Amino acid sequence: MTIRATLHSAKRQTAKVWALALPYFQSDDKWKARGMLAAIVALNLGSVFMLVQINDWNRLFYDALQNKDAAVFWTQLGRFTYLAFAFIIIAVYRFYVTQLLEMRWRAWMTTHYLDRWMANQAFYRMELARFTASKQPEAAAQPEQQVTPDNPDQRIQEDINQFTAMTVSLSMGLLNALVTLISFVGILWGLSGNFAFEVAGSTIDIPGFMVWAAVLYCALGSYISHLIGRPLSRLNFRQQQLEADFRHHLVRVREYSESIALDRGEAVENAHLKVRFSDALANYFRLLKTQKNLTWFTVGFGQAAVVFPFVVAAPRYFSGAIQLGQLMQISSAFGRVQDSLSWFVDNYANLASWQATTNRLTSFEESFKAIVLKDQSFSATKSIAIDVQDLTLSLPDGSVLLSQLNVQAQAGDRILLQGPSGSGKSTLFRAIAGIWPFARGRVARPLQAMFIPQRPYFPDGPLRDALAYPQPASTYSDDQLRSALNDALLPQLIERLDEPDAWGQKLSGGEQQRLAIARVLLKKPSWVFADEATSALDPAAEETLYQRLVAMTQKTQGALISIAHRPSVAAFHDKTWLLQRLPEGSAGRYGVTQQTLSAGAAPVVSG
Repeated sequence: MTIRATLHSAKRQTAKVWALALPYFQSDDKWKARGMLAAIVALNLGSVFMLVQINDWNRLFYDALQNKDAAVFWTQLGRFTYLAFAFIIIAVYRFYVTQLLEMRWRAWMTTHYLDRWMANQAFYRMELARFTASKQPEAAAQPEQQVTPDNPDQRIQEDINQFTAMTVSLSMGLLNALVTLISFVGILWGLSGNFAFEVAGSTIDIPGFMVWAAVLYCALGSYISHLIGRPLSRLNFRQQQLEADFRHHLVRVREYSESIALDRGEAVENAHLKVRFSDALANYFRLLKTQKNLTWFTVGFGQAAVVFPFVVAAPRYFSGAIQLGQLMQISSAFGRVQDSLSWFVDNYANLASWQATTNRLTSFEESFKAIVLKDQSFSATKSIAIDVQDLTLSLPDGSVLLSQLNVQAQAGDRILLQGPSGSGKSTLFRAIAGIWPFARGRVARPLQAMFIPQRPYFPDGPLRDALAYPQPASTYSDDQLRSALNDALLPQLIERLDEPDAWGQKLSGGEQQRLAIARVLLKKPSWVFADEATSALDPAAEETLYQRLVAMTQKTQGALISIAHRPSVAAFHDKTWLLQRLPEGSAGRYGVTQQTLSAGAAPVVSG
């Protein structure tokens, strides 16, 4: 990598960090943030000032030892006590204020990204886009360049924590190194004297030789460190990704434990988990090997730096040009200058990890612009009825599922949506709900509508929270909650409203469907969209619950639209939207025909 390319990479990294960091220091918390940052800078400057005083103390203390001057020795020992005490106070408060800034910054960024992730179904859209992107070969080849984020939960929980901590630590470390360099380079220049040598009969005199020696020593070390540690950023990025994938699959096994156990799939899942862990372990060994090679150099570099100033300054000491105190002061000053110039060497591994974390957060930030923004060719508006005009639905891979769809529904309608599996029935519901991002056209839908998905979600906690979700349970009285459970044929749960549990795993499939219907009966929306809402119920329970849903929508002057394959469900509907396969060469795979059902007649069932 050329120097120009390295500088360009550093410039891009700085721009990324600035874009991620600036919003916090311009937020509502900006004055506290700026105040803490100023305090940290001041404490770092104070720390460097104390180091300068201790460096001067080195000369006086060791001169007293060489001259066997007891009075000066004890005086300087007392002075060191004050210097050390002041340095300790500065170090403690620098640590405290730094941690406080990191914590507040992390809290703000976490809240900021949670709000954006949960707004406008961004979490849902990102998950859809991630599965599409994961199938593209270039995504696997350059994972650090992905725009579609993997594991957003890890980015919010772990990457933000690492970013704030490492940004503060590295930036303050760099500031401390620069201030230390400025403070000690003059001291070292004055102490090091001149270095003279002859070339072709001419005497060449180099002033401040120790300074130039430190610069050359550290420049060479930084260059070699970069050559050795260059793969670390890519490997750290990949390691975070693989660890998150492994953890994600562990969570999925826990969530689907019953299904896996019933299918006797533990051996398959165990194999999948081992593959993911093996991938993470293999990448870690590559990371470890690179870090080992870098550690070989950095540790050797640091150890050589301990004796390097003595080797260079020894001739002047043995010639009597300087005393022991000056030699120790030169060693101390050289050490400070060398430490400052070696900041890049000492922090290369941290910089690589920080770069990987920054890239992951940057891609997360970019994903909001690339994915979350709604397609302007699709609009969803509020209405008193359903009016779908020129609606085209595509799959995440870009293939068209339904093209130029036009359907309407009015209050009082009871519509059964049918078609072969995979024809887009649930996708049409998602488009009507306004959450399907791969859509073009216009959809007008009622404001008072509820959707019952095939897999209803229930938060862990008290049953009353699962029943009232997403509204607070306090919105409803206990009598209303109990009545809804009873109407949904769940009388056995009435006395368990305050019992906390993982209801999504505790309840059977039929109980979960009845609990989802209980939500609808509790909230009494005008329009209900039921996607296979009774597929796990027996015919008697299905009939009872559909009778109550029909009665509720009639009372609220709304409508009922269902997806179902069972012919028995047709008795509760008077119209159908039938999705049928279109001929080859058509704009989409399926089209829709609208039919009116005769009383008690069963619709045509496809698939």
